[in-house]
Amino acid sequence: AWYTGQKAEKIPNGLIGVVGHDCHSLDLSYNELTTISGVKDFEQLQELILDNNKLGDLKTLPHMPTLTTLSLNNNKIFNIDKALDRIQECCPNVEYVSLLGNPGCPDQLTNPTSTDEDDYERYRLYAIHILPSSLRFLDSRRVTQQERLNAKTRGRYSKTIKLVPELIRKFVPNSTNANNEFDDIYFNIHYTPLPSSLRNPQDHKGAYGKCKYRYSGKNSEGNRFISNNDL
Repeated sequence: AWYTGQKAEKIPNGLIGVVGHDCHSLDLSYNELTTISGVKDFEQLQELILDNNKLGDLKTLPHMPTLTTLSLNNNKIFNIDKALDRIQECCPNVEYVSLLGNPGCPDQLTNPTSTDEDDYERYRLYAIHILPSSLRFLDSRRVTQQERLNAKTRGRYSKTIKLVPELIRKFVPNSTNANNEFDDIYFNIHYTPLPSSLRNPQDHKGAYGKCKYRYSGKNSEGNRFISNNDL
């Protein structure tokens, strides 16, 4: 069944009545979905396509034990780790998952300047480690046996670190785009080694008086090579 390009922000309540309760495949791409709680009515769903929507997370993804294909390309998911955890929890038999084009996915197609191939390979290992063992395809590539072996030994340590929007707003108060990556230029400009507390002009610890020793430089090693004619 297809319900694409309708600018829908949520799944219509009456859609299940139109496509039927025995619907196995549902394409909801090219809408403006911010919630997908409505798919709970599709109890036999095996394939769910949610590409090109406005999903910021998967908190509304219901438990779907029959689902084998979940495509979430080009959405607004920043915290990719929580999304993987949610898929693992709600889709225990999923075989195909794709999250390309989301801000939190370190793929080079959508983030060519901020990520490289190593970032994506680490992400794959972490995703394979988290997602159910039924997973056969991640994004556009088959999961290989070698990747499964690597995921068992190194997957848990391969998490891609990205600063969450809440911390961006905390440390960069003027940041309005929550999906931007952390900008360390802010710290380069605002960093100072001085203590944060300030003293007023009267509260100083300097001392005024005569200096007991005055350095003339006559004992400097460098002055041995300077004659009076050079001065």
